[in-house]
Amino acid sequence: MALEHAILVSLAEQPERPASGLDLTRRFDRSIGFFWSATHQQIYRVLARMEADGWVRSTAVAQQGRPAKKVYAVAAAGRRELARWIGEPTPLEQFRSEVAVKLRGASYGDRAAVLAQVERHRAEHATRLAHYEQLAAGYPDPAALADHDLDVYLVLRGGIRLEQFWVDWLTEYLTAHTSLSAGAPA
Repeated sequence: MALEHAILVSLAEQPERPASGLDLTRRFDRSIGFFWSATHQQIYRVLARMEADGWVRSTAVAQQGRPAKKVYAVAAAGRRELARWIGEPTPLEQFRSEVAVKLRGASYGDRAAVLAQVERHRAEHATRLAHYEQLAAGYPDPAALADHDLDVYLVLRGGIRLEQFWVDWLTEYLTAHTSLSAGAPA
């Protein structure tokens, strides 16, 4: 997947609200950014390329006391590209984790430093899990969802499961090493 596709999805989700690069950055921070991140500069750079390719169109919007800003909407070519990309086979996700490599190699370095990192990662994942669960609480009747709302909810459920995995796994690692150190002779 390219950032272009994430931008097309974000714009397609709210067709009635064209977005500036800053608006897209904010949308990413609240939704897509949980699983596909991009900087403000990357978004602007990619928007320019997408406009040149005809995937998005821009309109200048006047602002009081500031230069006009460009807002972007998906063009017909962008909708075709999004449909093509969605229908394309997706390769199997590869698990790639620096923390997993550090856990595996902890015996060869400073285990206390690794355990501190694991504790920090677990806390961050727990915070993200709580946020996702709070978002999920906004769906009182998931069985009544359909189409886009169902898709968004199911991706949210995937995020919850993924964060729960991280919290559980990192807790298991910490617990196992805490038990070992508690049972070690002084």
